[in-house]
Amino acid sequence: MNTHDTQSNLSHLSNHRTLVLNADMQPLSWMPLSTWSWQEAMTAVLQDRVIQLKTYDDVAVHSATQAFQVPAVVCLRQYHKRKSAAFTRYNLFLRDGFCCQYCAAKKPAKDLTFDHVLPRSRKGPASFENIVAACQACNLRKANKTPREAGMKLLRKPRAPSPHELDKIGRKLARVQKELHQTWLDFLYWGADLED
Repeated sequence: MNTHDTQSNLSHLSNHRTLVLNADMQPLSWMPLSTWSWQEAMTAVLQDRVIQLKTYDDVAVHSATQAFQVPAVVCLRQYHKRKSAAFTRYNLFLRDGFCCQYCAAKKPAKDLTFDHVLPRSRKGPASFENIVAACQACNLRKANKTPREAGMKLLRKPRAPSPHELDKIGRKLARVQKELHQTWLDFLYWGADLED
């Protein structure tokens, strides 16, 4: 293989990610979907930290003496327990289904804001239990009041989601995402609830 072919192959590889499954054959997380770069996955395979379940058919990498298939899906050898969901902007919007918790309007993340149910000026904490996703109009209307004072009602009481709950919501969103590689699909829905 000449230098030009090698550069072309590596350039093509830059678009390849590796799906990472936990030892129970479920993704480590759904949103964002647990993936590694192909280089990280290849290193983990060679160090025997993961089991390579599937490779990409169309690409391989070469050393001076060997060719290696690029991992498409790997599984951790040791089970990784997720204790709690991180309190992040994305997880909060995901918990609320990218939906204003006052008017129920679905919005892209860029059009949502945070609303402190008990306002910050009244020592309302920054936590899953006190912050909800809100559209800009509802956030302005509520202002520095409680929902009751503003004559507004929450769709549901905010609470900390479990990683499992976020995965369930994310799994539904992932079905419409175009970045899921075809080789991953058999592995992504083994544990999904059967639908009517």
